[in-house]
Amino acid sequence: MSKPRILIFSVAYEPLVGGAELAVRNITDRLFGYEFDLITCRFDRHHKAEEKIGNVNVYRVGFGSRIGRMLWPVLAYRLARKLQRERNYKIVWSIMAAYAGAAGLLFKRRNPEVKFLLTLQEGDSIGHIHSKVRGFKRKWQTVFRQADYIQAISNFLADWAKSEGARCPVAVVPNGVDAERFKNREYRIENRENFFTIITVSRLVYKNGLDTLIRAAVELKTHILHSTFYIQILGSGPEESNLKKLTAVLKVQDQVRFLGNVSQAELPNYLANADIFVRASRSEGLGTAFLEAMAAGLPIVGTAVGGIPDFLTDQKTGLFTEVDDPKDLARKIRSLVDDAELRKRLAENGRRIVEEKYNWDIIASQMDRIFKFLISN
Repeated sequence: MSKPRILIFSVAYEPLVGGAELAVRNITDRLFGYEFDLITCRFDRHHKAEEKIGNVNVYRVGFGSRIGRMLWPVLAYRLARKLQRERNYKIVWSIMAAYAGAAGLLFKRRNPEVKFLLTLQEGDSIGHIHSKVRGFKRKWQTVFRQADYIQAISNFLADWAKSEGARCPVAVVPNGVDAERFKNREYRIENRENFFTIITVSRLVYKNGLDTLIRAAVELKTHILHSTFYIQILGSGPEESNLKKLTAVLKVQDQVRFLGNVSQAELPNYLANADIFVRASRSEGLGTAFLEAMAAGLPIVGTAVGGIPDFLTDQKTGLFTEVDDPKDLARKIRSLVDDAELRKRLAENGRRIVEEKYNWDIIASQMDRIFKFLISN
């Protein structure tokens, strides 16, 4: 008996990896009862047009240029039509609502018998998303109205789906973490002779609040009198030049270090040698980087935006800081520097919730139930 086939639309995929791409890889690698095909964008001409990655047949369309990405929904749909004639998909699965959602909607209209699953992984603010679809918001909302099932990675995104007009079942299935990869450290409750490393893992974009963290360094430089601290920023992005200029203007170059992109293989080592994880987000779909830091036994500081309150409970699994408030952020960091017991308690509770709720095996099982529901109905 042949396995049910699922077609995935995802604008990006390996070797370009973010939270959404990690989720697809970890879910599909655990579900051997299906055949998965994935159509993504060819961002680089050197990327293979076709290859097998894990349990997924990957197809890349486009020209390795900006115009290729703009045309990607149409190019992806054209290839999907060809594949459908050969493979008779049971589910079409779009990863995020914009480009992939558009490709999924085109496919659904041509193949109404195929169930349409929409996954919401968006990290931008709702206002920012709406500004991008201004003038054709009703057409945009058709993606939500035509979906047969919506999986959101946080309660925040689930509520957003309903506000955009979703008529189908909406379930929260978060992204996960391979906690074993980060288990090579003990909880770091000592202050290593008054030396602290504050770490953040982030794309260098406005929504992630790196400027707030850099401004907090000024406050920390003034008020942490008996400790040396460094802020390590892992990641790259369009704001990198502006953020480096800000460190120079504020005279915190000695405290703030830009380390660039770090591979998933290297990341556990960086987290193992840090003491506190911080991301002062202005918006967040969920925040996989937080979960990875919690799995590594780090106390975390974040804002109460988007999906972060799903896993961060103030004084229990982390500390909340106000959005755009470097002084408050510095106070929260200082409270962790000064209180070893608080660091230990938050670290232990954080790791526990990751193991209990954000295990990839559990999440893959939840997605398996969604697939079976769609196929049986």
